[in-house]
Amino acid sequence: MSPFLSSIKQQYLPYVLGWVMSLFYANQANAQTSMEQNRPRIVITADPELDDNNSLIRFLLYSTDVEIEGLIYASSQFHWKGDGKGTKWFVPNREYDRFKMNVCPCESWRWATNERFIHDIVEAYEKVYPNLKKHHPNYPSPDFLKSKIRFGNIEFDGDISKDSEGSDLIKSLILDNKPGQLFITAWGGQSTIARALKSIEEQYEYTTEWEALKKKISRKVVLLPSGDQDDTYATYIKPNWGEIEYRQFRGGPNYGYGAQIKALAENAAYLTPVWMRENVLTRGALGALYRVWGDGKQMVKDDKVDYFGLAGYTNEELKKMGYFVWMPVQEKGSWLGEGDNHTFMNMLGNGLRAYEKGYYGGWGGRGIENKAESDIFSTALGLNADEMANNMGSQNNQQNAKEYPNFFPQAQRDFANRMKWSVTEKYADANHEPVVNIEGALTILASAGQKVPIYGTVSDPDGDKVTVKWWQFHTGTYAGNVEISQANSLKTEVLIPNDAKAGQTIHLILEATDHGIPALTKYQRVIITIRK
Repeated sequence: MSPFLSSIKQQYLPYVLGWVMSLFYANQANAQTSMEQNRPRIVITADPELDDNNSLIRFLLYSTDVEIEGLIYASSQFHWKGDGKGTKWFVPNREYDRFKMNVCPCESWRWATNERFIHDIVEAYEKVYPNLKKHHPNYPSPDFLKSKIRFGNIEFDGDISKDSEGSDLIKSLILDNKPGQLFITAWGGQSTIARALKSIEEQYEYTTEWEALKKKISRKVVLLPSGDQDDTYATYIKPNWGEIEYRQFRGGPNYGYGAQIKALAENAAYLTPVWMRENVLTRGALGALYRVWGDGKQMVKDDKVDYFGLAGYTNEELKKMGYFVWMPVQEKGSWLGEGDNHTFMNMLGNGLRAYEKGYYGGWGGRGIENKAESDIFSTALGLNADEMANNMGSQNNQQNAKEYPNFFPQAQRDFANRMKWSVTEKYADANHEPVVNIEGALTILASAGQKVPIYGTVSDPDGDKVTVKWWQFHTGTYAGNVEISQANSLKTEVLIPNDAKAGQTIHLILEATDHGIPALTKYQRVIITIRK
């Protein structure tokens, strides 16, 4: 072969092989082999906790990136409505028991009369929808979102004895024949999800369809929990539906209660009263519903676990007032929490493709072993405020220990920008994310020792200057480092290490950040598979 042909082969073989691989991956569920961003189907189930309220506001600002299939009220060990018939309920070791409140058995627990926080947020979205639509064409209509709201199994903590409107909706979604996986979040308890699965089991268990149907459902459904907040995963879902993927995340940004406690230096500025006021609280109808420390609001009147709206009191003063202080008081107006963000932040269309596989990792963290763990409430409520502060601090420090990229600044700037969209009538008066593409397939076959050229393209809808960089995301199965030449150029070359083994994968990220205000970041992930 002539040197010229050899050069051509060396240069373009990765793209040809990548095209072949794209044909293979096209048959794999949810695999993205082109720059066309898939929009995963997702169901939100949430109880009326403060951080659920805040997470839902952020989530709706990213409704451009997903197909919303349900917005469902759920109960949990922390919030349940009761049946309105005087029935009393008690489950050992719940917070009323741990705190020795002597108030339960009780008819309801921390559930406001006529609770409608999901409706309130969707109605606020409706007010700003005309502005949002000018900045992104994919925002769903308010009427569409309203059509997705249901009340799930909210009467009692962990009760899956009967169907609800919410469980019926989830059941219908699980049984439909739409392509792709169905992602179901559990921001509160999982009783509504468990009831949907149990209803399917009761209907089909003794039919000839059962085994095939159960396998189909296990491949289709992905659970995205904020822990097991009512024990229904441990007591029903896992024993009966153990093949369903239970995707939890660690290592990513701390969006939860106490994020500012010992926050990394580069994150702290995004949690202050000044930042919250300028970028969130003053941003229209959605900003008015967003909760921060000392804002004068309370979930339920006289709720002794909810002291977050109070200002000017110390931890000890609050305890003397009868409050059960499980989280140390923070500065008035500062970040309160969005503890359920990790369940959906990897669904976003930011180019990281994190929803495809749990271990890919993204703005929500990286998937961990498929097992149920107690959420932050379950762990935290057994601690005093000082112990809680240490616990939260250690979570932030683990982020560095795991060498997981710190995505928090990018995520916060993007959130602030979308909040700005909601109050900005003209497209030209706000910033918009750069557009990042790869020339060729997003999956490439390569050999150990081979140099792989990769070409990216970047544009910015606002005409802003864009800074780019290539980096290795250590979520692939090849554990070592790769050599990336011209890492700050659109054209790069990757040297595959000689010790790379057949079948191992290397994940490369093209990151692009514009120079707008605020600076916005988009990505494109390329996955190299080592061939034999």
